[in-house]
Amino acid sequence: MAVRSEWNALEIVRAMVASRVKPGDFCIDATSGNGYDTAFLCGLVGPEGKVLAFDIQEQAVAATRKLAEEQGFADRVEAVLASHSEMDRYAEPESASCILFNFGWLPGGDHNVITRTETSIPAIQKSLTILRPGGLLSLCIYYGRNNGFAERDAILEYLSGIDCRVYTVIRYDFLNRPNNPPFPIFVFKED
Repeated sequence: MAVRSEWNALEIVRAMVASRVKPGDFCIDATSGNGYDTAFLCGLVGPEGKVLAFDIQEQAVAATRKLAEEQGFADRVEAVLASHSEMDRYAEPESASCILFNFGWLPGGDHNVITRTETSIPAIQKSLTILRPGGLLSLCIYYGRNNGFAERDAILEYLSGIDCRVYTVIRYDFLNRPNNPPFPIFVFKED
């Protein structure tokens, strides 16, 4: 993976995910937002794959469904109006090859509606069970507003304590960028 100086967290996540997701895979977009990550995953899994997308805002679920329809992916997406902490009700253990999270707020939405530690940590816990061996968990942490710092710290603390014999956790940081730039974390589940 070549790194360019203008890369941001989203480009790093997409490069890593694209290197791991294959046609026919099952993936989860745990925080679908405007649907762009869902559509990205749909393109990777192809016609034989499936993407499950979650959001707690009707606006986000509608945007995800609309984008999937416009891009011809409607048949491979299930967009659910529910918290990411409920993903175990919709996905079997060890079934997903990739699970994406974006912690923070909906771009263009109400900045008072944000992901919260109370649901984010249980969602991460459940995603580790749903992730198949050899799978990838991607967490992009947007912080700096409202509860963002507390959630960031809770996620980092939780991930630092997971079993290193089963999971490898890698954090990417931007050391020379101002204003609390978002950063990605990748969790690889051992085969």
